[in-house]
Amino acid sequence: MTLSTPDVPVTVLELIEQMATRLEAAGLTFSDGFGQGTTNAFDEAAWLVLWRLGLPLNNLDSVANQLVDQEERAQVAMLLDARISARKPAAYLTREAWLMGVPFYIDERAIIPRSLIAELLVEASIDPWLSDTTRRVLDLCTGNGSLAVLAAMSYPDVTVDAVDISADALAVARINVERHQLAERITLIESDGLAACRGGYDLILCNPPYVNAVSMAALPAEFRAEPALALAGGTDGMDFIRSLFLNVAAQMNENAVLVLEIGHERVNFERTFPHLEPLWFDTSAGSEQVMLLTREQLA
Repeated sequence: MTLSTPDVPVTVLELIEQMATRLEAAGLTFSDGFGQGTTNAFDEAAWLVLWRLGLPLNNLDSVANQLVDQEERAQVAMLLDARISARKPAAYLTREAWLMGVPFYIDERAIIPRSLIAELLVEASIDPWLSDTTRRVLDLCTGNGSLAVLAAMSYPDVTVDAVDISADALAVARINVERHQLAERITLIESDGLAACRGGYDLILCNPPYVNAVSMAALPAEFRAEPALALAGGTDGMDFIRSLFLNVAAQMNENAVLVLEIGHERVNFERTFPHLEPLWFDTSAGSEQVMLLTREQLA
């Protein structure tokens, strides 16, 4: 596709608009992968263009009128070609994802970080259930380690065990722990669920695999590019959570709480655990995706 003739100047903003049009023409929509970092074609194009040009990702206004030469436009076009033809998520192309304003390294070994629990950490929504004795945090199913890093940033007095069954994911998490200079406070543990966890936790964060089988079968290509191990939750999405609830109370201190994300599986959760009455948090995605349960409820 011809972006413009060589003798016609193009600004950064104009180039982004051209690339957004390409994404839309290729049939990419929110359900086709923009949920992995952006929510519309313009934002996705802006991310890719600014990253490729080495410009600030969070300040388009400051560079919107900057001119882009023909060679730079060609580099952007190649990146967009890869995004469209391979349906590879933008975060895997740029090797970077941002969560609550914090940058994280990411590649195909781990799920792209997007947990709503990040909002609760940064906005202090969990704080009323914590105290000055909160010292030990577990981030179960840590993936690339983003929640562990955000928890350590949010609570300077805690240590965090970041746990995952995938050695590949933990290798990515290690990059982020070291990038943010938190190796002294975050311990990475390879474990099948709680099997190798050390117990005595005051706060447990868990964004587990919870996608039900029907939804897994319908996932668009961008989401199929992510590790299925981090997504698939069995027939009703509750397999990991059933196992978790069998043993999690034994890992918790007396006043500990579990913050659990279940995506769009509230109906399946309530069908499976009708006796539980969790507190549901308000998030940018609504009030039915992240819950809090106390040790007393889980015991």
